[in-house]
Amino acid sequence: MELMLNKLKSTVTKVTADVTSAVMGNPVTREFDVGRHIASGGNKLAWKIFNGFKKSTKQEVAVFVFDKKLMDKYQKFEKDQIIDCLKRGVQQLTRLRHPRLLTVQHPLEESRDCLAFCTEPVSASLANILGNWENLPSPLPSDIKEYNLYDVETKYGLLQVSEGLSFLHSSVKMVHGNLTPENIILNKSGAWKIMGFDFCIQSINPSEQEPKFSSKEWDPNLPSLCLPNPQYLAPEYILSVSCETASDMYSLGAIIFAIFNNGKPIFEVNKQDIYKSFSRQLDQLSRLNSSNLQNIPDDVREHVKLLLNVTPAVRPDADQMTKIPFFDDVGAVTLQYFDSLFQRDNLQKSQFFKGLPKVLPKLPKRVIVQRILPCLTSEFVNPDMVPFVLPNVLLIAEECTKEEYIKLILPDLSPVFRQQEPIQASNMILLIFLQKMDLLLTKTPSDEIKNSVLPMVYRALEAPSIQIQELCLNIIPTFANLIDYPSMKNSLIPRIKNACLQTSSLAVRVNSLVCLGKILEYLDKWFVLDDILPFLQQIPSKEPAVLMGILGIYKCTFSHKKLGITKEQLAGKVLPHLIPLSIENNLNLNQFNSFISVIKEMLNKLEAEHKTKLEQIHVMQEQQKSLDITNQMKPLEESKVSSTGNQVEKTFSNLGMLTGGPDCKENGLMTNQRKGSLTLEEKQKLAKEQEQAQKLKNQQPLKPQPHAIIAPVKQTKDLTDTLRDNIASLTTQPISKPKVPSSSSFSSVGIGMGFSSSVENTKRNGLNANMGFQPSGFGIGTTSQNFFGNTGVTGMANMNMLPTVNMPSYSPLNTTSPAVQQSRSHDMSALDSLFGPQKPKVSMNQLSQQKTNQWLNQFPPPQGTNSCPLGTQMNVMGQTGFGLQGNPFFNPQNFTQPTNSMVNSSSANKDLSDLFG
Repeated sequence: MELMLNKLKSTVTKVTADVTSAVMGNPVTREFDVGRHIASGGNKLAWKIFNGFKKSTKQEVAVFVFDKKLMDKYQKFEKDQIIDCLKRGVQQLTRLRHPRLLTVQHPLEESRDCLAFCTEPVSASLANILGNWENLPSPLPSDIKEYNLYDVETKYGLLQVSEGLSFLHSSVKMVHGNLTPENIILNKSGAWKIMGFDFCIQSINPSEQEPKFSSKEWDPNLPSLCLPNPQYLAPEYILSVSCETASDMYSLGAIIFAIFNNGKPIFEVNKQDIYKSFSRQLDQLSRLNSSNLQNIPDDVREHVKLLLNVTPAVRPDADQMTKIPFFDDVGAVTLQYFDSLFQRDNLQKSQFFKGLPKVLPKLPKRVIVQRILPCLTSEFVNPDMVPFVLPNVLLIAEECTKEEYIKLILPDLSPVFRQQEPIQASNMILLIFLQKMDLLLTKTPSDEIKNSVLPMVYRALEAPSIQIQELCLNIIPTFANLIDYPSMKNSLIPRIKNACLQTSSLAVRVNSLVCLGKILEYLDKWFVLDDILPFLQQIPSKEPAVLMGILGIYKCTFSHKKLGITKEQLAGKVLPHLIPLSIENNLNLNQFNSFISVIKEMLNKLEAEHKTKLEQIHVMQEQQKSLDITNQMKPLEESKVSSTGNQVEKTFSNLGMLTGGPDCKENGLMTNQRKGSLTLEEKQKLAKEQEQAQKLKNQQPLKPQPHAIIAPVKQTKDLTDTLRDNIASLTTQPISKPKVPSSSSFSSVGIGMGFSSSVENTKRNGLNANMGFQPSGFGIGTTSQNFFGNTGVTGMANMNMLPTVNMPSYSPLNTTSPAVQQSRSHDMSALDSLFGPQKPKVSMNQLSQQKTNQWLNQFPPPQGTNSCPLGTQMNVMGQTGFGLQGNPFFNPQNFTQPTNSMVNSSSANKDLSDLFG
């Protein structure tokens, strides 16, 4: 199979190459380019038809070529007869000019290999359409193979042939002599044209007399190309050797029969015994009835029977045939009117074009595209007719594919897009195009849209006619989705805004706002916020319709999912603009309610969004605080026991009671030691301190208690009692110098603990009289006080304390009975809990090296309390006393390891010396 296909392809290629080379030697090729083989026509379909173009004008033509190789089987004199016959037919066709005759564009040219001439563009011959595919290319062209005649094409085609015969018979006084389907050509527009005048017979009488035609006897010895087709020949040609115009009418009847019988002629003729065949045909024609013509439509069947009558006088003439009811079809009449359109004036044309849209839907698409569309587009050269022709052209464009539109319609529409004169016609053209803008934007290529279609829309927006502006603004939303975004943003929107601001028409201004509102969904959010919304504040008029249009744009932008208005825009621009507009006096109740409704929606959204934002910020801040506390408390999880012991020991070290230990290098006494030898009093102090530290170390360690890392708790009584007991026990020890100054005052403001700064009181009253708690309770002083009675103490660090809660009042220590004091001096078990069994004990001197105030700063004030400014209300060593309320310092569970060393000074040494001797 593949081998056969390759062989067929090779044969077709060879034949095409031979024909092309034959044509190339013909003078016709000097002016015309020859294309592909598309059809065949003429007597015996001897002419091959090619498409082509004129080189100078690119005008499309059809090139008829007779290849002389078809005469190879004939003798030379027979070849000459054939050539003469073919030349005669072409020359006769070239001299005749009529719309129903094939138009010759270039006369016959002869070369050594072929005969050739050019005509108007051609689709095929009627014989090809009816299934006679002789001398056609292989493979067969699809447009011929699939070609089916519509009724309107058949009716109007036969009407055209009848009109052509009428012209020949009445005006030219000529008989065609060989009217057959081979000699009827369908041009590119689908019109039926007559050709093949090889055997035409001219009248021998003068023109003013009754025509008379002479006929030649049938010569069977002539080549077939020198004889007419006997199957469509009237009987009188053969039987009586005569002819007249009625002979052509018989041929027309035979053609009608063949058309409605799939190309089959009414009689088959035996060319070997033609006389006998025609005698039999004559007998059959005399008995012809309706049963033999059953495939022919009823409204033309009787006329066909008359055309096939054996008596020429009974046959209708060509002029009578053009008037039969069969041709009174609306489609045929419409096509006939188009063929005579050049004879009509503008008024007649305009009336016809107005009614044409009602007829077009009744016609087949191929008929419309081939026959009607070229006639319509040819009227575009007449500016006054364009408004009447354009609606029909666009109606046809709707039924065309995009490819057909671009190829057949757009080239003729391009000049119309730019037409601006006359003004009245130009305005009508704009209105028509605007109504069909969706069609144009759908099928027109993007380049042509930017160059021709959109400029026309811009011109309509800037037109002086209010009607055109209104229509344009109303139509733009219908095709806005087809406009590319840059063109809409940079060209269309600015013109709509200008039309709104510059017009004096309320309708145009309102329609501009409505148009903008409808196309918002095709715009970018930030373009709307930055360009459209600020434009609304520029509109000067305050008519209710304008105000409602402004409100509509705000509402559409606010509620659209893709757009939306930010709360910053709502608060800063939109609401300040809408609220004054809502109280305009021109608004009625319903319009005011619409404004208020939108304003409330915006306010609710503004409130919800900003409240949500603030709540989120608050939650984030709380989470950050919690995270910070967790990070600060994390070391407590790892060194809970050790830290607790360190803090207690540091507390006593800061109080100046535990100063011994091998690592006490920052103590005030050690400072003096570094400066020089110790005095006896200093040595006695040091020995007593070491003895007290040793007692603390010999006590049983306290077990660590579980605790939660939360805000400080109020239960500080244990540590306070322990501290008070230790202080009381110290007071029972003998002091070598009774004149040691001491601070005994506690602030009664808030809850805290402190010592009096009066050295004189210490000397006067002694240690036991002044080391006590104020009956009014613990508090943070409002004035600066020294922890040990000297405001200049620099050896002890200042400690910033947290806000505290009220604590119960305690009596001064010096009011306690001696028995109680004695028992408390030996009860040191409360300190055992500060040292766990899992951690080694740390000396007080080591703990005293840390800065107390920095350790205290690690604990933030608990929620719900009033915090005091740091450095003013909670300075421990020199500011406002020793705070207790809510302070983790007094909770053993919350101690942490201090990091920085304390700073000592000579004044601290002096205070200790005065206090302990």
